[in-house]
Amino acid sequence: MSAHTLLAEAGCHIKQDCGFPAPGLHSFDFKPIFSIGSFDFTKPMLLAILCMLLVVGFFWAAFNKPKLVPGKLQLVGEIGYTFVARSIAREVIGKKGDKYVPFLTSIFFFVWFMNIMSIIPFAQFPATSRFAFPVALAALVFITYMYLTFKTHGFRKGVKNLVWISGLPKPLVPLIVLLEFIQNVITRPFTLAVRLWANMFAGHMLIVMFSVASWYLLTPTWLTAVSAGSFGLAIFMTAFELLIQFLQAYIFTLLASIYIQGALEEGH
Repeated sequence: MSAHTLLAEAGCHIKQDCGFPAPGLHSFDFKPIFSIGSFDFTKPMLLAILCMLLVVGFFWAAFNKPKLVPGKLQLVGEIGYTFVARSIAREVIGKKGDKYVPFLTSIFFFVWFMNIMSIIPFAQFPATSRFAFPVALAALVFITYMYLTFKTHGFRKGVKNLVWISGLPKPLVPLIVLLEFIQNVITRPFTLAVRLWANMFAGHMLIVMFSVASWYLLTPTWLTAVSAGSFGLAIFMTAFELLIQFLQAYIFTLLASIYIQGALEEGH
């Protein structure tokens, strides 16, 4: 639910007989756009599909008919692709990372576009603040990580790559194997999803809070100054959120490349 929707529903100020319409978990719930049986198609789903189409459409338009002297759209596409290739894939994985650049580029721009929806008029909601989307993306990265681990090393060495550290004293081996299993198989996908979700959830909540407060406190009294301050904070948080949206997409893609690098390299 966007700040604009909350303001429209509130329709009151502090001097009137109404309470502050504080945003909460209900700010992330949406009425179904349409339903098919028990399946409800909601705004976050629509935004996720829209972002997917934007990413696919942009790169298709940029590279469908590549030219030796690139046009503006191709140039922007090349800059984005080269950024992921040089700053993430080759920096972390090395030359082996070249074949994974399309995968990492897709992840980076898809996550970034979904984050940016938070400040786009009429959208005003980051799809990644709904936990299911980061979970699905983290699951995709985790499946890729596991697939590459066992494809590269085989089953026996793949398991060893996940849980074994050589040179340990024998009494510590069971404990370290358990800890490595928890870290590589359970903690990695969980933290990858939670990190993205928590940042987008908190950022959207703050923007909505300050936006609603600036309207609620807008009265012909000294509270107008407080309202203006809240409005200024809403603008500041929106600008700050632009940086966070990019950084979260970058960090998510960077961690994905680290996992791929770990899958391709020999164990400890």
